[in-house]
Amino acid sequence: MKITPRMHVLMAQQFRDPEILLELFRSADKLATLAEHHETLTPLRRLLEGGIMYEVFYEPSTRTRFSFWAAADMLGMHVCSSESAGHFSSAVKGETLEHTIRVLAGQRVNAIVIRHPETGAAQRAATVVDKYYPNKVAIINAGDGRGQHPTQALLDVYTIWKKLGRLDNLVVVIGGDLVNGRTCRSLAYLLSKFSGIRLVFVSPPELAAGNDLLEHLNESGISWKMETDLASVLPTADVVYWTRVQRERLADPSRFVELRDAFHIGSKEMLLLKPSAILMHPLPIVGEISPEVDDHPQAAYFDQANNGQPIRAALLLHVFGIAMQ
Repeated sequence: MKITPRMHVLMAQQFRDPEILLELFRSADKLATLAEHHETLTPLRRLLEGGIMYEVFYEPSTRTRFSFWAAADMLGMHVCSSESAGHFSSAVKGETLEHTIRVLAGQRVNAIVIRHPETGAAQRAATVVDKYYPNKVAIINAGDGRGQHPTQALLDVYTIWKKLGRLDNLVVVIGGDLVNGRTCRSLAYLLSKFSGIRLVFVSPPELAAGNDLLEHLNESGISWKMETDLASVLPTADVVYWTRVQRERLADPSRFVELRDAFHIGSKEMLLLKPSAILMHPLPIVGEISPEVDDHPQAAYFDQANNGQPIRAALLLHVFGIAMQ
């Protein structure tokens, strides 16, 4: 079977039509159900049988790398993976990203999932592929510096849809490191496709959301505000999306503990949530949420992580134009 991509996945803004998102979510639900049983899993492995996916990760990853691997395997693809491409590849010798992608794309591969510390790296990879191997290789952005992480946003919105049963008329509190947190940016971009969304950004001033995102929200007619007092906004939230302070990207890493502890969620903060609200986190958690919160019935972040495999499998089918029967 010829496996031909019809798109790259570079940024959350690509998903302009909410109905396409809902179609992806319904496909993910179906895939998750079918994957539970051997007799229905076997036909799934024929959908992208013989396809090849490379994972080229210049930064560490556990959940994204393994869930993409599991998603591709579920659909019958072969996966080759490099977790530390920045340290154990020709990049150490000074090879450019463009040369690396040009070489990899020429090896009968169908998709390259890339994570890179530089913002815009996924777009650069796509430019190389479009020039030398047009319509043959899909580039999928698994996080590029401070830029975006569109597949994380897909699984985040999928989780909200599954947990709350709707994506309209929600108050979503997004907090933590908003200047370095690419997951926050992608989530806000994706939520802007739905009506009645109100976003509340909570962070210290030096980690506040960037103007490019806020301008996009204004253009999309999305209500937003910035706050620095966590306790005052928690009672209003339908969704609380918390993130770690990214020590590795801080201008002054010595302030890590101070910034983390100023925006901490523990049992006391959970009492402020309304009963229907959920707490999400893209993981890893590095002290910004107390361990006792992990088993709280409103803590959704482990279910959120487990949604990675089915939504990424649904995305791969969408990228290659394969319809579920």
